[in-house]
Amino acid sequence: MPILTPFGGRCNCFRFGYVNSWGIFQGYYQQTLLSHEPASNIAWIGSIQYALIFVPGLVIGRLFDLGYFKSIFSLFSVLLIGATFLIPLCTQYWHFLLCQGFAVGLACGCLFAPTPAVVAHWFRHRRGVAMGIMAVGSSLGGLVMPIVAKSMLPTVGFAWTMRTFGFIFIGTLGCANILLKRRLPPRNMPGGLFNWGVFKSAAFSIYSLSGLVTFLGIYTVLTYLTVGAVQIGIDAEFSFYFISIANGASLFGRISAGLLCDIIGPMNVMIPFTVAAGVLTYAWPYAQSLGSLMAVAIIYGFASGTYVALLTNPIMDIGGTGDVGRRIGMYTNVLAIGAVVGPPISGAIYSASGGFKLVGYYAGTAILVGIGLMCVARHLVLRRLIGKL
Repeated sequence: MPILTPFGGRCNCFRFGYVNSWGIFQGYYQQTLLSHEPASNIAWIGSIQYALIFVPGLVIGRLFDLGYFKSIFSLFSVLLIGATFLIPLCTQYWHFLLCQGFAVGLACGCLFAPTPAVVAHWFRHRRGVAMGIMAVGSSLGGLVMPIVAKSMLPTVGFAWTMRTFGFIFIGTLGCANILLKRRLPPRNMPGGLFNWGVFKSAAFSIYSLSGLVTFLGIYTVLTYLTVGAVQIGIDAEFSFYFISIANGASLFGRISAGLLCDIIGPMNVMIPFTVAAGVLTYAWPYAQSLGSLMAVAIIYGFASGTYVALLTNPIMDIGGTGDVGRRIGMYTNVLAIGAVVGPPISGAIYSASGGFKLVGYYAGTAILVGIGLMCVARHLVLRRLIGKL
C-alpha cells in the first residue's frame, strides 16, 4: 500500500540517527578509546562514514532503475548489522576506520540510495509530505541513539552499547525490508551507468555544486557541539544530550519541510532555513553558556533538518521519474566530496587554532556560499524571482 511506503522509509532512515550522532562518538573516542589520536584523524572516521552514504548512489541508483532493489536492500541490511556488532572488537584507529567508517558508511549508503526513488514511485502530488515522513526516521534515530549511548556507556560499557544498536537495526531494517517496494516497471534509460548529459543542464550542475559546498560546513556544528560544550566547562555527561536535542529539533524541521514543500516548493523551503543555519554557525563559537548552547542546538537542528530532508526533491523536479535513481546517484556522488572533507577540515582548523571561532567562520561561509549557488540554480529553472520550486 502506498501509505506504508513512507513508514518503511522512516524505518530505514532510523539508522541515519546512527550517522547523525557521530558527535557522540567523536567526543567519546577523543576522551577514551582513541585519546592518543588528533581530533582531525578521528573526524575522518565520521566523515568517511557520512560521505559513503552518498557515494554508492550512482551504482545503486542505476541498478534501481534496472529493477534491482530487494536483493540489494537485504544484502546491505545484513552488512550494516554485522558491522555494528563488529565495532566493539576494534582496538586500533585503523580498525575503527575500516569498520565504522567504511563498512557502516557503505552499508548505509546502499540502503539510502534507492529509498527516495521508491517513495517517488508512489507519490507525485504529495511527495514532499511523503519525503518528510520518511526523513523523520533520521531525527528519531538521532534523538534516541545518543540517549541510549549516554545511558548505557557508563553502566554496561561500549561493547554492549554497540550490540544494542545492532539489535535495534535488526528490528528497524526488518520492517523496512517488508514495507519498501517499487511500483513502476524497470526502465533501461540510455547512457549506461553515467549519464553525463544531465550535467549539460546548468541548473542540475550548479545545484550539485551547491550540495558539495554546503556539505563542507553543514555538519560541523553537529560534529563538534559536544566537544565544544565540554571545552567551555559544561558537564561532560550532560553534553551528550546536545546531539539528541539537535536531532529532536530536526524532527520538527523535517516535518515542516515536507508540509511546506508541497505548497511552495523544496528550494523555497531550503534556502531561508539553511541561511539561518549558516548564520547560526558563525554564532555557535560565541555561545559560552548552557542556555545559549541549548538555543544553538534547537535552532540549528531545526534549520539543518529542513535542508537534509529535502536534498533530493529538486532533483526529482529537474527531470522525470524514469531516470530518477541515476540522477540522484550522480548528485549524491558530487555531494559526497563535501561530506568527506568537510569535518576533517574543521578538525584541522580546530587543532591549529585551539578553538572553534575560525571553525565557525569556515563552516558558516561554506553553507552560505552553497545556498547562494542554490539560488542561482533556482533562477536558471524558474527564470523569475517568484515561483514554486
